[in-house]
Amino acid sequence: MAGETVITVTGNLVDDPELRFTPAGAPVARFRIGSTPRTFDKQANEWRDGESLFLTCSAWRQLAENVAESLTRGARVIVTGRLKQRSYEDHEGIKRTAYELDVDEVGPSLKNATARITKASRTNTAQPAQPPTADPWNSTPQPPQYADEPPF
Repeated sequence: MAGETVITVTGNLVDDPELRFTPAGAPVARFRIGSTPRTFDKQANEWRDGESLFLTCSAWRQLAENVAESLTRGARVIVTGRLKQRSYEDHEGIKRTAYELDVDEVGPSLKNATARITKASRTNTAQPAQPPTADPWNSTPQPPQYADEPPF
């Protein structure tokens, strides 16, 4: 949508995703991601950590189920979504502001890991899933069979 702040954050999951369902039955996965910038200090000849950013993320529907099934605490991920600001009063009456991320896409970072992708089956399709057809590019062509030739 126009006017929304879309950001991409790379970081580690602080905890396991928590999958819940709305009263209407829509799945939602909530998880937190932590990201700490690092800069190299040339004078000290060492890396220094900056201030960490922690964001609560919400993924909805099929993405929520895939996140809950695929990701665990400590996993390095790349998350893209819409940044949301929420203001509230805490139990002591102090006004606070929280920033959260409505996730559009999430995936594992392959910088220091490998991943095997498995396509999830769709559960709410209007037509039943058709079995995959033979891949013509993945088979060895067979010579034509004639009535007077023995089979190979």
